Amino acid sequence: MKRYGLFALSAMLCHSPAVSATTKLDFSNEYNASSIHAQGDQYFIDQVSKLSNGDVDITLHTGGSLGFKSADNFYAVADDAVQIADTLAGSMSGIDPLFLVSSLPFLVENDEQAKRLYDIAKPYYQKVFADNNQILLYASPWPASGIWSKQPVTNQQELANLKIRTYDKNGTLTLREAGAEPVKLSWADVVPQLSTGGIKAVLTSADAGASGKFWEHLHHYSAIQYAIPLNMVHMNKDEFDDLSKANQKAILQAAVLTDKHNWETVKKRVTQNYQALAEHNITIHKDLPKPFIHWLQTSAKPSLKEWLSDTGKTGQEIMNQFENSQ
Repeated sequence: MKRYGLFALSAMLCHSPAVSATTKLDFSNEYNASSIHAQGDQYFIDQVSKLSNGDVDITLHTGGSLGFKSADNFYAVADDAVQIADTLAGSMSGIDPLFLVSSLPFLVENDEQAKRLYDIAKPYYQKVFADNNQILLYASPWPASGIWSKQPVTNQQELANLKIRTYDKNGTLTLREAGAEPVKLSWADVVPQLSTGGIKAVLTSADAGASGKFWEHLHHYSAIQYAIPLNMVHMNKDEFDDLSKANQKAILQAAVLTDKHNWETVKKRVTQNYQALAEHNITIHKDLPKPFIHWLQTSAKPSLKEWLSDTGKTGQEIMNQFENSQ
């Protein structure tokens, strides 16, 4: 009787839901918790939790708290140092110049065109990730990039010799051509450089500046509509394969929902950002002089030419498809 009781107890424990292991995953994001990207990532985590019935537990680490910057994320995920990451696409240009397509200056004019470009380029992105033991889950678009500055930047003369942060190769080439002094910096280094006077201006969105409280250092924002760059959320393929089929499905369904959510959110974000900027006495320059915009567009042409040279047939295919989709 005693032996039967022990056997029965053992069997009950083996079949009890209480002993089923929850999969725990870490998710790295260099940006602030209030940024559009971190909020989109939290939406994804909530969807995964709901669709997996809590079987997949993802912890989001914002502000680069795991020690990874965007430039580190690609190989960190490939090596499973972190399971999921939200990465600025342009920071992966050293892996493949294809990742610079979303930040090609003055290529897209609005969110709809940016989404169309992403849909065209997505299969190419997916192949690069697949070749490096990763899967692309979803994109996270930025609102259009502008110029944050201490003094107004509304013409060629005000831009000349301005020490300005850029976020990738495209911005560095374009702003150097336009007469500025660009400095490529990862997001984590921007505020420290502003604080010490290492830079006087920043190429980024109103959203990024708001989440970084740029009004503590800068007083103007010029809406030049430079580009609508993407962040990409990618996952280690081995970790994904180790999940049950049901939980793999939950991850992929959550990614589809988040992709849609992020593209809808970015449409409303600029209005919210401008309200925050106005509350903190930031002067917003919207209707910029046409000669200034034309100068910037002309200065951007070498970066497009170099990107086409670097990407070869693939880049030309993407450009052809994008032009034919207009």
